[in-house]
Amino acid sequence: MTAQEFGAADGVGDWRVLGEVASAWFSAPSHAAGAALARPLADLDVPVDLSVRATGVRADIVPTGGMLGTTEMSAAREVSAAARALDLAADPAVLQSLRLTFDVLDRAAVQPFWETVLGYVPRGVADIADPLRRGPTISFQDQGEPRPLRNRLHLDAVTPQPVAQAALEAVRERSAGSIAEHGFYATVADAEGNEADLLPLQDGADGWGEPETEDWRLVFSAMAWYRVDSTGQAADLISAAAELADEAKLALGIDLRPGFVVLDTGKDLWEQDDGYEVLATRIQERARALGLTADVTKPRFVQVGIDAADIPAVRRFWCAVLGYQEDPRAEVTDIIDPRQLTMPLFFQAVDATETGRLAQRNRIHLDAFVPGDQARARVAAGLAAGGSLLSDEHAPAWWTLADPEGNEVDISVASGRRHHRTG
Repeated sequence: MTAQEFGAADGVGDWRVLGEVASAWFSAPSHAAGAALARPLADLDVPVDLSVRATGVRADIVPTGGMLGTTEMSAAREVSAAARALDLAADPAVLQSLRLTFDVLDRAAVQPFWETVLGYVPRGVADIADPLRRGPTISFQDQGEPRPLRNRLHLDAVTPQPVAQAALEAVRERSAGSIAEHGFYATVADAEGNEADLLPLQDGADGWGEPETEDWRLVFSAMAWYRVDSTGQAADLISAAAELADEAKLALGIDLRPGFVVLDTGKDLWEQDDGYEVLATRIQERARALGLTADVTKPRFVQVGIDAADIPAVRRFWCAVLGYQEDPRAEVTDIIDPRQLTMPLFFQAVDATETGRLAQRNRIHLDAFVPGDQARARVAAGLAAGGSLLSDEHAPAWWTLADPEGNEVDISVASGRRHHRTG
C-alpha cells in the first residue's frame, strides 16, 4: 500500500511514513517508562525497531519487502495499543528521518567506495544502507555537468580503530580518488572527489582502557553492541540499561534492532560527565550477568560536516530547518537532534575568498523526511532563518531549500529527487 493509504487507515493515527518506514514517537517521563514498551512487543509478527531515550521512545516498522502492507499496519496498531496501556502519549510532530543524496556521474565508480568506508550494503536500485539500521541511508542520483571543485559537505565515519584501519587499507587497495593521512584520522575521497574522514587510526584511541569497560568503544559516542538471542533477552537488557541510566540521571540511547541492542551515550557526552564511565561499567556488568557478549567491531558513528564562510548564519538555518539545538559549548559548532535520534551536523570555516567553491553546487545534499502535516512549517522555519526556496515544483512531495551559502536540503514527504538529472 502507499504511504497515503497506510496513513488513512483506522488505528494508525500515531504513525507517520517517513520514506518507506512507518514511525511513531511516544513521549515518556524516563528511560524506564519508554523501555517498558519492549516487552509487550516480543510476540509481534513484524520486528519493531525501538529507540529508547530519556524523554520517550521511537518505534520504527521497516517493511521486509520494501513496501508497507496489512502486516505492518496490524503491527502498528498493536504497538499503539501497548503504548496506550503504558500511558505513553504519541507525538507525531517530532518525527523525522535524515538521509543523504549524492549526485554522481558514474555510480558504479562511487558506490563501492562508500560501502567500504561506511560498512554499508546495497539496498534497492540506487541506495546503500546501514545494516545496523542506525545510520543515514545514502542514495545516488544522476548528475549532469561535472562539478570539479571540492565539496563543502563531507562525512565523518568513526568506528573502532581496527575497523577504521581496515577501511583505510581497503580504500587504498581499491585506488580511492585521494588519501591524506593526518595521524589520528585520514581524509579519503571517492573517484569524483566526495570526501570522508576515517578515524580513529591510533592504537588505543577507541577505548577507556579498563577491563570494566572493555565492551565499550569510544567512537565520538561511547557505544556497546550486544547480540541477543530473543526479544525477551533484549527486553531484559533494555530494562536494565534504562534503570541504570535513570539512577545515574544520565541520558542514554538504547536501541533495539533485530538480533541486537546498542547502548549509546551520544556524541562527546561521555567526555563531559565522568558518570558515563561508571554507567558503562554497571551496564557491562548487567549485560554479562545476562550471558551477553559484546561485539566490539560493530559500534559506528556518522556525522556531516559543512564548510561555511559565515558559520553562525549557516548554523541558524540548519537548526531551524531540522529542529536541532546548538551544542552549548562555546568552542564547538555542532548542532544536535534534541532526542539524539538522527546524526549531528558540525561546521568548519572556509575562507570567503574561495569564491569558486562557495559558488559551486555541492554534489551531496541532505533529505529531511518529515510528516506531511509538518512539512510546510519546516519550510517556513528554514526561510525565516535565512534560507532560500530553490524549488517547490514537486510540492507537497518535497521542497528544495538552500542555506545562506547554497548548501541544499530537501524537505521531503515522499521520495525526493532520486533519479532526476541534476545539472
